[in-house]
Amino acid sequence: MYVERASRLEGAVIWAGDGAGRVLPDGCMDLLWNQGRLLVAGPDTRAYVTGGAPSSWVGLRFAPGSAPAFLGVPAHELRDLRVELADLWPASEVRRLRGRIAKAQDPATALEGIALERADPPHPVLRALVASLDAGRPVAVIADELGLGARQLHRRSLAAFGYGPKTLARILRLRRALVLAGAGVPFAETAVRSGFADQAHLARDVRELTGLPLGRLLAVG
Repeated sequence: MYVERASRLEGAVIWAGDGAGRVLPDGCMDLLWNQGRLLVAGPDTRAYVTGGAPSSWVGLRFAPGSAPAFLGVPAHELRDLRVELADLWPASEVRRLRGRIAKAQDPATALEGIALERADPPHPVLRALVASLDAGRPVAVIADELGLGARQLHRRSLAAFGYGPKTLARILRLRRALVLAGAGVPFAETAVRSGFADQAHLARDVRELTGLPLGRLLAVG
């Protein structure tokens, strides 16, 4: 079972579930609480398939690009990783936060409270970049509009998202396609409407990024 709600932290989502299943790349990073542990899920470039017995997980999924400022670590250093928060922050501080969440009546609210105390809203430039990429606009055009050179945009994207703008655009395009296909839009139409060259292009990207063909992915969804 998996449930989520909008967080009071701008652009973030609070979620809870049993931790089982396939986590698809989404351009985001998460702060996680599980069995007395605080962890960080870095930005994924491929589906992350969870292992082990299901257990109770709570997470805060930051808006794309906003977690590195909260954590004090560039996103690319955590790409495709799950790490203990104590590997990033002083152990004494993490122990204090663990105790705070453990004593809370609702761990999700406690986790959210920690983020609200320490995190900033998404940076306007990063917010504009994500919105433009999600609209399918070319990276070179976006860089010009933001007043950034191509290399500068790439460096900022690595630090904020964990990968360059073209990879982020590809992941956002996948998410658009999954929403359409999940709503019953035929795959060929989904491909066109979400920005793929054709249905074959959609099929290749889905399999490469998620590890499953589109039909099966929707069936297990």
